[in-house]
Amino acid sequence: MSLVIKTGEAKTRLSELIALVEAGEDVTIARGDIPVVRLVAVARHSDADAAVADILQARAALAPTSTEEILDWRDAGRR
Repeated sequence: MSLVIKTGEAKTRLSELIALVEAGEDVTIARGDIPVVRLVAVARHSDADAAVADILQARAALAPTSTEEILDWRDAGRR
C-alpha cells in the first residue's frame, strides 16, 4: 500500500512514517497535490554483506589478468 501525506502532517508524524517505511510501506510526501519526496528505507547491512560476498565470489572465478593484458587494453585506444 502506498501512503501519500502532505508536508505539514509529515512533519508532525515523522517518527511514525519512518516506522512505516521500515515495515515496508511506500510513503510519499506531497506539497499540496504534487508529490515531492518518497521515503525509502536504507538497505540493511546483511544485504550489503551478501552483495559483497557475491561480488568476491564472482571475482574469484575469473582468471587473473596479466600486466601485459592491462597495458594492451590501455593502449588499444591510442593506436
